[in-house]
Amino acid sequence: MTGYVYMTASQKRGTIYIGVTNDLGRRMPEHKTGAGSRFTSRYSVQRLVCIYFDIADAIQREKSLKRWPRQWKIELIEKTNPEWFELFRGTGW
Repeated sequence: MTGYVYMTASQKRGTIYIGVTNDLGRRMPEHKTGAGSRFTSRYSVQRLVCIYFDIADAIQREKSLKRWPRQWKIELIEKTNPEWFELFRGTGW
């Protein structure tokens, strides 16, 4: 089974959302249209900024990241995506 732990943000250093999915090509358009979750819809958290492909530990990794202090999450994102560029390019993942 494939799966992803992903982080979305409203803007650089803005509100952060952490989720897990087995279909990023389906999940990201849901977030962008407001159907992804109440949280991402309410706070416009639609910019994919960080992705992890470790399926074996995806759910545990998601739970762990959610407990991290905000500054740690920011540092993790900026380690691989310092400008917080949108990483989702549409379907075809």
